Amino acid sequence: MKIALHSICFGLALLTAGIASAHSRSGEGSHAGLPVPEISHGEMAVISDYHTRIMALASRAMDTSEPFRRVLNYAEIQYSYCLWGGVPGSVTDEESPFNECAHAYLAATKAVLMSLRDMPQEAAAAGEIASDVDADMVRRGLSLVTCRFSGEGFNTADVVGPRWSEIPLHPASMASLSGLAAILALGSFAVRRSLRLQSSE
Repeated sequence: MKIALHSICFGLALLTAGIASAHSRSGEGSHAGLPVPEISHGEMAVISDYHTRIMALASRAMDTSEPFRRVLNYAEIQYSYCLWGGVPGSVTDEESPFNECAHAYLAATKAVLMSLRDMPQEAAAAGEIASDVDADMVRRGLSLVTCRFSGEGFNTADVVGPRWSEIPLHPASMASLSGLAAILALGSFAVRRSLRLQSSE
């Protein structure tokens, strides 16, 4: 039953992401929000490994400002629109239809980390994460790794969705989403069957 409910939630997320993509930018967009500095391909590969730690620290931050909260909210929204980074290759493969939206949520995550370093109560923990990120960048030799989205800045007013039309041309994404669609269908069937059994009792 839990699997079925999870599948339904995922299906709703897919629908939301699809709607969001209709409002996502393709190189253009409103700039009424706050700017989010770009992130390199190498940086995002490392920041993605620290995403959970950064967001957990941000959620506990006490002395926050409106700009910080807006960028944090943008990071969370972008993460969900990018299907929580769960599609294979979304972070590492620049040809992935999910790579640009991964750049967006990880650029925002990096911006959140930089802001946390300036907060008195969170500075020490944020500095430790930043040091770990820097060490990993050097150890993995990713400092100079770039891709076509590496110079792209973002804006909190612009949602960046997956490039849905390119998914059929990207085998890893297509296989992943096809599998999830199958799970969704099975989950929906299981829920309907459970409801029928309950009604017959």
